[in-house]
Amino acid sequence: MIPISDENPATRTPIVNWAILITCVVVFIWQLSLDERQSEAVIRGLGFTPRVFFAGGGSGPWLTLITSMFLHGGLLHLGGNMLYLWIFGNNVEDAFGHARFFVFYFVCGAAAALAQGIAEPETTLPMVGASGAISGVLGAYVLIYPRARITVIIPLGLILYPTKISSVFVVGFWFIMQLASAALAEPGAPGVAWLAHVGGFVAGVLLTPLLSQYPLFGRHYRGPWG
Repeated sequence: MIPISDENPATRTPIVNWAILITCVVVFIWQLSLDERQSEAVIRGLGFTPRVFFAGGGSGPWLTLITSMFLHGGLLHLGGNMLYLWIFGNNVEDAFGHARFFVFYFVCGAAAALAQGIAEPETTLPMVGASGAISGVLGAYVLIYPRARITVIIPLGLILYPTKISSVFVVGFWFIMQLASAALAEPGAPGVAWLAHVGGFVAGVLLTPLLSQYPLFGRHYRGPWG
């Protein structure tokens, strides 16, 4: 199922969420301007590579915990991440406040990268993308707004069926898929860093009770059916 919107208006302008989203798009446009050799050098230099990180040596490897979040491997990679950030990030920023959301986002992204790195410390494949941090956003969203209605599209063969489902089911299904994919993935193989998604989500769930200015488990949410 593919989420496309939610019925959960925010009360404050999500300036941090917008800034992150715009920065990711601008960085991707810059990536497109590079030739193949330059693009590979950027991914190698700014992506998070577990073997390089755990080998140590200056501040560079530590900085890749942050820089890797702004790089993407293709238009679908960027588009999927930005869609999720657009739908869910504004409400989490609303619940945390701007400064707390800023810290939360990057801590979740770093935790996601480290989760993948600890599981595969010898891999030399760079990891890029905002999905680890956005996984943390999903963890926060489902704790604060479990009853919020999410409009999703469910592919039924050639038919795309739109429907509305509570976020607890949308995010719950997403998380189960991440766990299953992580369990089935071949260690060290190129592809999606599923454990980063799991790590980011867990970090988001653990940090939300400490950072949210709203009550958890839907008491703040006032939707059309609750």
